Amino acid sequence: MTGPRTAVPPTVRSRARSAAIAAFVVLAATVPAAAGAAGTQEVDTALPYVCLFPSGEQSATVRISADLPVRVAPGEPIEPADVTTTVELPEPAVADLAALGAADVRAATRLQVGVAQGEAGAEATWRGGTDATPLPATGPLTLTATGDVPSVTGQGAGELTMTAGVFALDLSLTTADGGAADPASVTVDCALADDAPDGGRIAAVLVGTDEDGGTATPSGSPSSEPSASAAPGQPGEDPEEDPADRQGERAPKVAEPAPGGATPERSAPTCKYDEKYPAGPMSLNAYITGYSNVNKLDGAALVPPYCTLITQGEPQFEFFPDFSGATITQHSTADLYYEQRKQTPPFEATFLTFDFTPTTATMVLEQTGPMTIDSHGTTDFLFTSTDTYVRAPVVLRVTSLKVNGTPLDVGTKCRTRTSLDSRDPEPEKYPGDHLVLHGRGEQTTGQPATGYLLLSGGPLTGEVTIPAFTGCGTAGGENLDRLLTASVSGPGNYVKQIQGQACFVSAEVLNPDECTEDAQPRKIPVAER
Repeated sequence: MTGPRTAVPPTVRSRARSAAIAAFVVLAATVPAAAGAAGTQEVDTALPYVCLFPSGEQSATVRISADLPVRVAPGEPIEPADVTTTVELPEPAVADLAALGAADVRAATRLQVGVAQGEAGAEATWRGGTDATPLPATGPLTLTATGDVPSVTGQGAGELTMTAGVFALDLSLTTADGGAADPASVTVDCALADDAPDGGRIAAVLVGTDEDGGTATPSGSPSSEPSASAAPGQPGEDPEEDPADRQGERAPKVAEPAPGGATPERSAPTCKYDEKYPAGPMSLNAYITGYSNVNKLDGAALVPPYCTLITQGEPQFEFFPDFSGATITQHSTADLYYEQRKQTPPFEATFLTFDFTPTTATMVLEQTGPMTIDSHGTTDFLFTSTDTYVRAPVVLRVTSLKVNGTPLDVGTKCRTRTSLDSRDPEPEKYPGDHLVLHGRGEQTTGQPATGYLLLSGGPLTGEVTIPAFTGCGTAGGENLDRLLTASVSGPGNYVKQIQGQACFVSAEVLNPDECTEDAQPRKIPVAER
């Protein structure tokens, strides 16, 4: 900001400069971009698809980008990184969505990826999610989805290929006033076009090398010992066994990412029920962590793992008339909990500002009202999909600031005027200022869940407005309210939180995969960008 200048006494100028430096650290821990790893191939493939919209078939372009290793050892997992799926929907498709009353759309994407090594094959599903995106008045709509995808492990040496297959978009539609469109969601199925280059091939990874460094010949097992899973004609082959019967043994193994992830060490505060907050018959606890963007600072703040105590509601089923499936609703409540207070633990963020001056802020998120978790889904008793909305009124409190090691007094009441606020999809039902996070989960009976479910955890995302600050400073000292508000407050700040696997503390026997011996969550999630 520029304007007329007047002479400023050195002491005032110094204090103002310190305050300005301090403002840049609030909610802003800079997250550097990851450096490219040696032996990594950058995949960027645009593929033509034909998608079925309400008005009929429309052509669409799906661009897949990811980082993959060039070569791995047999038995070493291939873990795609920085996976992005970008879909461009043509103008007629956008008109179809607008005709349903939609002003904004949020997408969950599903891409079937064929994985093949020799004659053996498997299939993986690459899932992603997008931010809420407004429909353009004219022209195409571009949706960019990101998310974790399964790892793949080759069972022998040779080239392993990944090829795109069918693609689907689950679109959540909201109206201009923030309410749900009618219908509230639409699923769009897409087939790979016949003229797709290389048949939709995404990438190839070499598994193993021979003694001269070249590509090894395929074999059924990485072991040097003869094996029944060896390739035909090699030692260990059973001549009476049909080679096709052994394809399952030689097929690449697909491993879904664990919901919520976990760190091997306990690096989180205590998370357990106590005499002030006793457990009930449907009590859960879980850790959550994640990042919150701050648009004005072009940075992101990391909130380390914090505890939530959850009272799970009874699921309600409404069966379809033909009993082919049912809708499911569930209302649960929760509280942040730290040392018997409804807040996160204090956490620090350090930011290097002008002249590389280190500035450190200590902050707390404080819950100011009921926190609710509402899930809505459908099931055909084999496959279940669920949308969950977490609503939490929380204020951000700044407890201390240090500039180059020198404290800057913010007082004891420095916080946002009101709760961090999001646009609620049901504002009449849920009035008032509160943070809204959304998660979508899917589960096939007998298989691990993907995305977000209350029990297994996963990613929760949303956008938040940071309100103005108040109470920052001391009587007779600097008033930092306007400075912090100008530097930090504003709309459109993307939030991504990761919930870990919940522990059902009310079980007669604790599940050791979910809970520690003293009934704390075993899984501590890892923050994701």
